[in-house]
Amino acid sequence: MRRAIKGDNSRIVTEELKYKPQNSTNNRKIAEILWKEQKGFCAYTDEYISRTDARDIEHFNPTLKGTDDDHYSNWFLVKHQWNLEKKNWIEFQPVLHPTADKLEDRIVYWEGDYFVKTEADTEAVNLLKLLKLDDPELAEKRKKYIRRRKEDIAIRENDPLTYFINLISDNECEVSYPRAIKEEFGVDILQILD
Repeated sequence: MRRAIKGDNSRIVTEELKYKPQNSTNNRKIAEILWKEQKGFCAYTDEYISRTDARDIEHFNPTLKGTDDDHYSNWFLVKHQWNLEKKNWIEFQPVLHPTADKLEDRIVYWEGDYFVKTEADTEAVNLLKLLKLDDPELAEKRKKYIRRRKEDIAIRENDPLTYFINLISDNECEVSYPRAIKEEFGVDILQILD
């Protein structure tokens, strides 16, 4: 997971869009904007959300859903499965918000896994557990992806930047885990996608 960036210039804010339960037309517009803002990546798993993936507008604080206090900073586009697997909100309070300035300092990436920098950081520990960021299957999938990219780069004798530029131009759906790519290869996928 990487820190989510939410801006006041979002179309969701400027057009004053509101999430409306049971209104798929309205909510589809919000989902499309979130997908573009997130560069096509799931806010929690950092996997690319393709056209065929089930996706949800996730209300980070589910107690706000359907209330006047529910707003743009509470909404993230995620793969449906990870929305289903999100743990009990109340049990994991206080929790670090995905937009927190120091999120990537507090939840660190190391060789395919996410860890809290310090166990005393209750908010970070709770976010890790709430979103199942330490899920072994997800971590193994991320590790395999990184290993394949390293092997491909070695076989093609490319530098990482050239490799990922080519991969994106061939099929952007092949790119996932932007934070892992940045940590492992020093390549900022999000800048390439701008």
